[in-house]
Amino acid sequence: MSTVTTSDGTEIFYKDWGPRDAQPIVFHHGWPLSSDDWDAQLLYFLAEGFRVVAHDRRGHGRSGQPASGHEMDTYAADVNALTDALDLRGAVHVGHSTGGGEVARYVARAAPGRVAKAVLVAAVPPVMVQKEGNPEGTPLEVFDGFRAALAANRAQFYIDVPTGPFYGFNRPGAEVSQGLIDRWWLQGMTGAANAHYECIKAFSETDFTEDLRKIDVPVLVMHGTDDQVVPYADSGPKSAELLSNGTLKTYEGYPHGMLSTHPDVLNPDILAFIRS
Repeated sequence: MSTVTTSDGTEIFYKDWGPRDAQPIVFHHGWPLSSDDWDAQLLYFLAEGFRVVAHDRRGHGRSGQPASGHEMDTYAADVNALTDALDLRGAVHVGHSTGGGEVARYVARAAPGRVAKAVLVAAVPPVMVQKEGNPEGTPLEVFDGFRAALAANRAQFYIDVPTGPFYGFNRPGAEVSQGLIDRWWLQGMTGAANAHYECIKAFSETDFTEDLRKIDVPVLVMHGTDDQVVPYADSGPKSAELLSNGTLKTYEGYPHGMLSTHPDVLNPDILAFIRS
């Protein structure tokens, strides 16, 4: 397996496919998944001639399972270690959900020349949790419920999420894919319970407002209006407004996991943005 070792000794697993002299696209997965969640994108962009890179976040997938570092600053530092090790320049960083937060934190701090563009898909920025400065946010009690369900029976919780709100399979008339549900469960159960538990705080309570304001490269913000995990009104439009060079693309009726349910629509849209 290909890994890079971070400053605290954690091994980060990654995939690196395609020509080494091609423009790199780096994919950042959501909670509690792994780089395997990007299958439909990795194969598509590889066929388009790009160098595609995807890693498993610490505590997720095949990466190391340390006791600490399960917060956004360390996640971004791990990405920095990976991009330095691979010497990625002019890269496009694409993040889904929690991975979108990771992208925002990394890109805002990246060295000049490392990043050309970024894409935030159903991403957690600016901030998810309800608080004084974000009254439209999701109440903290919801995330407390996530933690309780994970601690009580993670295996069942990781069936309930993809069967229900993640892919919108709980909607009337939804075309349910058992394969996507099983893949979600497998990715989740491969990771560490402690990392997933602590990551709930990282994705729900981290405020990315200042990160978004600092980013000066072009950013495509993609969000579905039927996102039951990261509500559209509290994320996509707000992020696009904070970005100095952001473009919002709205997908009517699409769910949180739209990269897997509608890759035939989203992949060409991302490609068009990269080539624009």
